[in-house]
Amino acid sequence: MKVTFFGTTTLLFDDGKDQIFFDAHMTRPSLMKYIFGSQPTDKELVDEMLKLHKVDRLRAIFASHTHHDHVMDAPYIASQTGAVIYGSSSAMNVARGGDIPEEQMVEFKSNETYEIGGFRIKVIPSIHSKPTIINNDLGQTIDAPLRQPSKLRDYKEGGSYDFYVEAEGKRIMIRPSFNYIEGQMDGYKADVLFLGVAGLQKADEATEKVFYEETIDKLEPKLVIPVHWDNFFSPLSKPAVGMPKLVEKTEIVFFKLAKACEARGVPCIVQIPRTSVEI
Repeated sequence: MKVTFFGTTTLLFDDGKDQIFFDAHMTRPSLMKYIFGSQPTDKELVDEMLKLHKVDRLRAIFASHTHHDHVMDAPYIASQTGAVIYGSSSAMNVARGGDIPEEQMVEFKSNETYEIGGFRIKVIPSIHSKPTIINNDLGQTIDAPLRQPSKLRDYKEGGSYDFYVEAEGKRIMIRPSFNYIEGQMDGYKADVLFLGVAGLQKADEATEKVFYEETIDKLEPKLVIPVHWDNFFSPLSKPAVGMPKLVEKTEIVFFKLAKACEARGVPCIVQIPRTSVEI
């Protein structure tokens, strides 16, 4: 199974027959655009990424939530590939804003499992990381078609979800946000855990401890790969960097996670945007 990382939490799964996107964000507008303006999908960039990474068998796009850094490029990718967009009611309105036909959209249900080619994907209700000054719309929904160019702040959270993927005899948990619902991972085991770490640096010791107990300890993964560590205001055309220092010191995030995995004897690797790994 090849997994390609495009930064933030955008992951392309490829089993050699079918391809699935989990989140869809490549455009990565600047912070100034986020605060003061708007930006549509960078179609030239997305076309380049789809071509370079041979995205020619895409069956589905699963949206973990509807902030711009998770979903803004989903309509264009769906229009170019014919992939079906799976997501919340808010994700459906993002799709409608991109003129995606209704038959190319599935409003998914919590705890429902979807079989697509050789993939079994279970949608697990989750919780977003704690709100910040630029991210304080948790629980708000997108209630009408959202057409581009829209203000990036119009991409409301719309509810958050994790994905449990079974394919080729492997079990993969995708948890995009640094947070947990107590007991949510009971009964699940994962070979690979893609773990959202944005916010880990500022977490106190008690929060960090429970977070690991509710993720790594319960899932018992053989490999942990952090996601949502990079600066998603920096374009994919430039070298990957961590979040701005005023927001988070990414080197401390990596240090904390590495220590936690080391203590548990679990391998941990950092995947750079625009690269692929075999799992």
